Amino acid sequence: MPEIDEKTMVEIEAAAFRTLRDHLMNKRPDVQNIDMMNLAGFCRNCLSRWVQEAAGERGIEMSKDEARELYYGMPYDDWKTQSQTEASPEKQAAFEKAFAENVGKELKE
Repeated sequence: MPEIDEKTMVEIEAAAFRTLRDHLMNKRPDVQNIDMMNLAGFCRNCLSRWVQEAAGERGIEMSKDEARELYYGMPYDDWKTQSQTEASPEKQAAFEKAFAENVGKELKE
């Protein structure tokens, strides 16, 4: 493995995150958050929450809505209207289980 200084590593990781965000938002907006959570244990909302948590660790206050708008590039409700489809009861039940297992809290939305 090449020797990489810390600043360069942060830049590489940030670039990878931006590529993941672009992939999910622009190349695969058809992939539903519920399917991502059910299969992988995280979704776009998790990514926005991780942005919010990282900001908080650096003393930057950011609400959930602000983090989502930063991640989605628009208000979350606008994105839901544009991209989210109705989930079956089976998918919703699987999501509640996956959310509890991976996020560790009850779903409050």
